[in-house]
Amino acid sequence: MGVMNLTLDSFYSGSRIFSVQEAVDKAGIMIDEGAEIIELGAMSTRPGSKEISPEAEMTRIMPTLSAIRQSFPEIFISVDTYRAAIAIQAVKSGADIINDISGGKFDEKMFDVIAELNVPYVLMHTGGKPEIMQDNPVYSNVVEEITSFFSENIKKLQKKNIQQIILDPGFGFGKTIEHNYRLLAVLSDFCDLGFPLMVGISRKSMIHKVLDLTPETALNGTTVLNTIALLNGTDILRVHDVKEAVQCRQLVNTYLNSNTGLTETDPSLKNSNA
Repeated sequence: MGVMNLTLDSFYSGSRIFSVQEAVDKAGIMIDEGAEIIELGAMSTRPGSKEISPEAEMTRIMPTLSAIRQSFPEIFISVDTYRAAIAIQAVKSGADIINDISGGKFDEKMFDVIAELNVPYVLMHTGGKPEIMQDNPVYSNVVEEITSFFSENIKKLQKKNIQQIILDPGFGFGKTIEHNYRLLAVLSDFCDLGFPLMVGISRKSMIHKVLDLTPETALNGTTVLNTIALLNGTDILRVHDVKEAVQCRQLVNTYLNSNTGLTETDPSLKNSNA
């Protein structure tokens, strides 16, 4: 999933898009590099960011969404919004997926709307509104609490006959660096819930703060953590840098598909100095 932010204040400057044509051009590049999903977000959800009005969000996203859908009719398009009204208009304009960072917390109408729209829904965990979510996040057990959040909301969604659910633990959304790395280590536990798993760690503070870098210089660290995420069962990587993520996935898949159970009886190992 290649990410484009139709905002001036997203945490990574390279993801900011300033015009419809720039968005169409960027989408074309991402698709050529191997993106299977293009995601559009019209409101920054970085830590400390302030909410914009529904009207402003609608004005930002709809022209770009329509243009990308017209230019690339076969690509899957995801819209990042926690507002049910935006989700309705987005799907009408060609969106295929709704990515709700709040997991239904911020708009009580969202689950009902997703049931009516019958589109895949990204159920993400967050610790609160972006403006305050990093104000001393505390969990008694971060893994157990997020697992419980997923389980409870999966039941709610399934009661509304919503089955196309994608899980996202929400790296950086109301979590310390330690929380994030604990979640990274146990991603396979979330796979046991039986739904596709999406991870968005691209250029985030869990990388650049540990390495004393900036988001702009955190690509190598992103690739390392994307590798770990894939090895732990992640299905969808949400990224700013599609080419590098596709290469990462190709190498991980090659590794996972290789015969790692070779023994001394394997003819290919005889007389080998490799």
